[in-house]
Amino acid sequence: MNYRDFDTYLKKFPDKNGYFGEYGGQFLPPELIPAFKEIDDAYEEICHSAQFINELRRIRREFQGRPTPVYHCERLSKHFGKCQIYLKREDLNHTGAHKLNHCMGEGLLAKYMGKKKIIAETGAGQHGVALATAAAYFGLDCDIYMGEVDIAKQHPNVIRMKMLGARVIPVTHGLKTLKEAVDAAFDAYLKEYETSIYCIGSVVGPHPFPKMVRDFQSVIGIEAREQFLEMTGILPDAVTAAVGGGSNSIGMFVPFLADPVDIIGVEPLGRGSGIGDHAASIAYGKKGILHGFESYLLQDENGDPLPVYSIASGLDYPATGPEHAYLHDCGRVQYTSISDDEAMEAFFLLCKYEGIIPAIESAHAVAYAIKYAKEHETGSILACLSGRGDKDIDYVYEKYGCGEQFNL
Repeated sequence: MNYRDFDTYLKKFPDKNGYFGEYGGQFLPPELIPAFKEIDDAYEEICHSAQFINELRRIRREFQGRPTPVYHCERLSKHFGKCQIYLKREDLNHTGAHKLNHCMGEGLLAKYMGKKKIIAETGAGQHGVALATAAAYFGLDCDIYMGEVDIAKQHPNVIRMKMLGARVIPVTHGLKTLKEAVDAAFDAYLKEYETSIYCIGSVVGPHPFPKMVRDFQSVIGIEAREQFLEMTGILPDAVTAAVGGGSNSIGMFVPFLADPVDIIGVEPLGRGSGIGDHAASIAYGKKGILHGFESYLLQDENGDPLPVYSIASGLDYPATGPEHAYLHDCGRVQYTSISDDEAMEAFFLLCKYEGIIPAIESAHAVAYAIKYAKEHETGSILACLSGRGDKDIDYVYEKYGCGEQFNL
């Protein structure tokens, strides 16, 4: 399929059962089916409500500071040639990342449904901070589950969550990272679903969350498309974003699907292609079920999730969102991967040439944009800078210093 086939895409996907082609759906314990139907019904009602839409727009404008700008990396582009690199600056969104886009929407939905508590997981901590922010804004209780490994790596975000009034609950089993945090959050929600809502942090999980989070995050691509046209008079040749679960990337990609633009999702290759060395689920996974949805999954012969790794805590998840799986299979979006070392070199290049410290997750997209610029003599690429690197600087300094080994 090419871009001409996507004019009516949003009307077709997902279908009424939450499927993007053969991916998605809803695989739940029987006792949670009514709870998720309640969420689905409430979202379908308010997403067409002028009152809800106008309130969300007001929040985005007055509280989040949207729209975030598109920025031309003039010095970085010149360093590599004539192909121009642009960034959609989600790092300038309130709380420092794209996550607040769907968290404020989910918080508004929780308030509409009369829920008293928000339950969620977090990996890099940005979803946790954003949801704690939303909970404080709407006057809701907030429980955030986070793996012990990520708590140690992302200490500044842990402090932020606690300052905002959230309860951060360490997850101590398994690899103690994002997958285990999702497990724990689901278990907690199973016990409290009547008074709580589970606010999933990406375009994963049972229907309607992949659709709902996509819709809230599409503000990224809608703004970026309009801004790029206003800046240059044309569309970019390529659009790229990092893909773990895939919320920033699906928000960036969907508004460009019907345009003559190459779209590239960037998965984390980590230390290499061996089991437990990466989290590139599209490249190395196969169809499977995890956390209530069906998609590409890194799994063993029994269908159990394999251990995963990425230097970016927000990308170390063994599956990808079902919409990404569909867009890969139909050929509209290309998926590639970037290693830890490539991402960290891009991290320091962006610091040195543009005065921007990116999140390590975002550095994967920047690394691909740099690779693209090296391979193309002309043209342009627009990358989603999904978050800022304040949360990462202690960890980066401990492991990489100030980037001296990259000889920039």
